Amino acid sequence: MQPGRISIIGVGLLGGSIGLAVKSNALPFHVVGYGHRRSTLDKALEVGAIDEASDDLAAAVSGASLVILCTPVLLFDQILKTIAPALADNTIVTDVGSTKRSVVQQAESALPPHASFVGSHPMAGSEKRGVEYARPDLFQGALCITTPSINTSTTALEQVEQFWRSIGMRITRLSPIDHDRLLADVSHLPHALAAALVNLQDEAALRLAGKGFLDATRIAGGDGALWRDILLDNRDNVRDSIGRLRTQLDHLLAMLDKNDADALANWLNNGSQRREALLKEKLREVNPD
Repeated sequence: MQPGRISIIGVGLLGGSIGLAVKSNALPFHVVGYGHRRSTLDKALEVGAIDEASDDLAAAVSGASLVILCTPVLLFDQILKTIAPALADNTIVTDVGSTKRSVVQQAESALPPHASFVGSHPMAGSEKRGVEYARPDLFQGALCITTPSINTSTTALEQVEQFWRSIGMRITRLSPIDHDRLLADVSHLPHALAAALVNLQDEAALRLAGKGFLDATRIAGGDGALWRDILLDNRDNVRDSIGRLRTQLDHLLAMLDKNDADALANWLNNGSQRREALLKEKLREVNPD
């Protein structure tokens, strides 16, 4: 991707961290941040996440070589329709959204022929929110999923992937359909389950909760409105994931009802071993040497 202007639409944790990563990796871009709250834009300027602030969408993307959507996914459709007339020739638009089928469909419908869209999902973040928690190393060693469709420009795809690599990310590709199906299991359902574990407790039990409970439910501290949008946008896949979870819980109930100690130990050990193998694989991905 040629040096130029990058427009970050939404300068919260992810958008702010992208801006900081661009700076810390000395990438030759002028970073423009868009937001509707002046206080957020001022904070983004203060921490050095952006070079220029704008509360006008069209002005924010004018002349940009890359536009990155970092707002909740249910806002994408209106944003895309608003920025479409202002995009320069060969502008590439990407995003950080946690769902992809609707996003890719909306973008390919809204953007003009002289602009390209590439779906992206950087698997990095925090239960924290706001640009004050942005970090230049947030993406270092993390995985970014790109979601090309049959309409995606190969050149644009390669440029977007190179951008994510330039701030430290690893890349894998999935179709939008496969992305939403798989992420329902490993991201969307776990968040809903963490919320359920917190919500089912009475106050007496919560007072006894230790570090294990806090570790298991950390992601329940995320932005409720953001996760509401994700769960609703991917509700068919989330429903399927809940069905498979119910099968596992029914299996657990059956083992308890039968007082089947051997089967219960095997079930628990299988979970432990699979998690240990996953942890080792993730550590190898981050530290291949």
